[in-house]
Amino acid sequence: MAVDTILWEGDANGSLRLIDQTLLPAKYEILDCRTPEDVWGAIKRLSVRGAPAIGVAAAYGVYIGIQGFDGNDRAAFDKQFRETSDYLAGSRPTAVNLVWALNRMGRVLESIPDASPAEARERLFQEACKIHEEDRAICRKLGSVGSEAVSDGANLLTHCNAGGLATSDYGTALAVFYAAKEQGKKIRVYADETRPLLQGARLTAWELHREGIDVTLICDSMAGSVLRSGKVDAIFVGADRIAGNGDVANKIGTYPLAVLAREHGVPFYVVAPVSTFDLSLESGDEIPIEERDPAEITDGFGPSTAPSGIDVYNPAFDVTPASLVTGIATERGWVRPVSRDEVHRVVGD
Repeated sequence: MAVDTILWEGDANGSLRLIDQTLLPAKYEILDCRTPEDVWGAIKRLSVRGAPAIGVAAAYGVYIGIQGFDGNDRAAFDKQFRETSDYLAGSRPTAVNLVWALNRMGRVLESIPDASPAEARERLFQEACKIHEEDRAICRKLGSVGSEAVSDGANLLTHCNAGGLATSDYGTALAVFYAAKEQGKKIRVYADETRPLLQGARLTAWELHREGIDVTLICDSMAGSVLRSGKVDAIFVGADRIAGNGDVANKIGTYPLAVLAREHGVPFYVVAPVSTFDLSLESGDEIPIEERDPAEITDGFGPSTAPSGIDVYNPAFDVTPASLVTGIATERGWVRPVSRDEVHRVVGD
């Protein structure tokens, strides 16, 4: 990415800066986050979104919560850290990277019980920066692994946005496309618009077009017709949480796309870092699914498009069974076939 989705500006006394993705592509604006409330709001309203990016933002957010702590009372410092962590954890329930990053920051604090608040604060800042840098490296590795499944001249399809705007570098699923381009492969990408918030139209199409990748925008309801026409060689999507058996939670509309892919014999690939796996869950049935404001459907982009007072069901994610997933590309290699044994072999610690 030519721009930083997430940027820490300055030293340990600095602030978190985020692209406000709710305004793209019409306006490019940066949010300056200086309080936990700023970070919570950015995550909740989708100014920053995508599982890896949410995790990085949360790591910086919990650091911001203790950044200005004054005094030598370690117990009070730890209490302020826990309260900030619990607060940020409530911003969105489905993307496991959020809690993963907060728990990782918490383990660092627990590992230095004799450190002063000033020493602990510096160590937490270093860890947040480390999480950020690791995500950059993971994006590149995901692109390298996933692009093994892309042939020269391939026509590909993706859903929602799993690119640089969803991570610290050039993405998860879209990292595959960027890596393929860097390898000299000629590809064409179909991007679902991704109702109701149009992350595919507003973000993926914007991102791929800026990077010089041949991209064609389609409505979600057109995907079946495009697959039936034989115009798609493979589908690549990201993930917000993957259960221990390989069931995948991703943006709403992913599951029917996987069903269509199976019907038409098109490989369906998921690209996700190991941090997106939640081995504590037996299956996707246990993944919490966020339900969002009905207005995102009825009044998402201007005048109301539905009768006033109508009942609305607005889940932000759905779960694709492992049986429909051809393979999962991780920074540690492929999970293929997608089964409990393979998941634990590749990502189990």
